[in-house]
Amino acid sequence: MDAENNKVTCKPVESAQPGFDPKKLSVIIPVFNEEKNIRSVLNRIRQTIGPEAEIIVVDDGSTDSTPEMLRDTDARVIRHPYNKGNGAAVKTGIRHAKRDYIVLMDGDGQHRPEDIPKLVARLEEYDMAVGARDRTSIQSFGRKVYNKTLNVFAGYIAGRPIPDLTSGFRAIRRKVARGFLHLLPNTFSYPTTITLSMIRAGFSIDFVPLTFDIRRGESKIRPIRDGFRFLVILLRISSLFAPLKVFLPVSIFFLLGGLGHYAYTFIIWRRFTNFTTLMLSTAVIVFMLGLVAEQISLLRFDRYEDES
Repeated sequence: MDAENNKVTCKPVESAQPGFDPKKLSVIIPVFNEEKNIRSVLNRIRQTIGPEAEIIVVDDGSTDSTPEMLRDTDARVIRHPYNKGNGAAVKTGIRHAKRDYIVLMDGDGQHRPEDIPKLVARLEEYDMAVGARDRTSIQSFGRKVYNKTLNVFAGYIAGRPIPDLTSGFRAIRRKVARGFLHLLPNTFSYPTTITLSMIRAGFSIDFVPLTFDIRRGESKIRPIRDGFRFLVILLRISSLFAPLKVFLPVSIFFLLGGLGHYAYTFIIWRRFTNFTTLMLSTAVIVFMLGLVAEQISLLRFDRYEDES
């Protein structure tokens, strides 16, 4: 039998990055029907980080031979009785992690374990380091357009450029990650949520350009279904953590619409109509709601700091 079908082997880390200590590291891998990939991924991880790091594999109710592939490995395996979602598996892994630093990565082979030290080393200065797809990473044209659109929208909400919002390859301090568990959804959009939430909360995030490989096997993300979910999550997070980013443009829209309609009716009929009153009143109401929501958002973060 080859190495992928035998027990995971490991060897000393060949080129550790400054600030990289495997003893402080927990690697969390959520998997669902990854029988073709998980063995090779685990082998490469151990070859990169050595035997001292903690590896947690969360099997999200796989129906193929993934559970058999995980037997006789030195990884800690946690199995969901049924499929709950990628985000739910990540949350389970974070709850069980014991080390100071956490690395989240997929089990489909697109993330290179050799890049783990690069991300973890950034945690000496940042609270989270995100592996951002570089130009050499291969993506379909539709996926590139889709990701670019989300990145631009997220950048508007966050007030800073977001090179890769949806990347599932990231390193984060365990204490920080646990503070945001209650906000994370059970779906693939957990990277969106934790990235925007941490930026809004004032944590430091670094985006590290990395090359992603083509995943082996069928993708579990459906652009239409999960794309709608991503947009809903963006709106939810923006409403929770940057409400004026949503309420203010809407208020300006009604204000300009009301002023434009008033100018038209005044020039034509010399009248101030009920519709103009409605538009201007709506602009004021929406703006005031945005101010109230902004204050509630600030109080939310005050409670977060108190609980920490």
